[in-house]
This record gives sequence, structure tokens and C-alpha cells, in this order.
Amino acid sequence: MTLMDQPNRKVVLGLGNLLFSDEGFGIQAVQILQAERGSQFAVEWIDGGVLGLNLLPLVEECSHMLVLDAVDAEGPGGTLLEMRGEEIPLYSGVKMSEHQIGFQEVLALAKFRERYPTHLHLIGVQPVDLSIGVGLSPAVTATLPSAVQLATAILREWFPD
Repeated sequence: MTLMDQPNRKVVLGLGNLLFSDEGFGIQAVQILQAERGSQFAVEWIDGGVLGLNLLPLVEECSHMLVLDAVDAEGPGGTLLEMRGEEIPLYSGVKMSEHQIGFQEVLALAKFRERYPTHLHLIGVQPVDLSIGVGLSPAVTATLPSAVQLATAILREWFPD
């Protein structure tokens, strides 16, 4: 399936692992977004977990993709960041979690195969705690309202009505 087959497939993808504290940010953010905004936007809400290269078909079928994830950009814990399109590193030059490195490879492969989403956005948060445990650290939890607000703004760009 190519972008020609699904030129308007829009996906909000949460990545992470709920069993490693802040690593669950992306999944929790998508759950909150879907609960609060799910009826407003005609998108697919997907928990991508740590599927890595198994996400390639999904990436290649999207025209619009918003990814939420814990991202180690070597900044202060709890820092929220947004990257768009070419700003998102396709290789592991920026240290990110193990599943994110796999996802970077997915993006690189999709780009190489010329099946890269036209509209690609990443909302990430610098994790504080990646130890085994369920639940986000207080600093990362505090970013959730801002992450939801930023994601909502991106979705409004996709649906300008």
C-alpha cells in the first residue's frame, strides 16, 4: 500500500513501555488525548508500545503522523520538546531509548523507500526516571497538560475547519 492508496491516513502514535516509569509517557499521553479529544479529530489512536520495525507498514501508510514518546535529548528532566519533519533525527546520533532507536530506523527506512509521512511531528519529554516501575515521575506527569495542548494544536493544523 502506498501513500497514493491512503493519501489522508492520520495517526497519533504513542511509543513506550509502561513498566519503566517515564518510558510510558507516549502511551499515557495518547490515552489522555484520545479520552479528551478523540471525538474532535478523525485520526487513528495507536499504542505502538515498543514494536520498533514492526511499525514500518504503519509509517509508510500515513500522510500525517504525530508521535509521542519519552526522548533522551540530554536536557533537564521533564523538558517537553517538539520536532517536525526533517528536524527528527533518522539515526541514533541523538541518544534515545532502545525502542526509539528502532523507530528512528523505521523512519529512515520509510524515507529511503520514499514512503515517508508528509506531515510528521514528534512530541517528546526528557525522562527523569527509567527504572522498573509503573507510573510517571512527578516532573514528567507535570508535562502531560502541555503535551496534550501541543498535540491538540498540531491536530488543529491537520483539521483547519
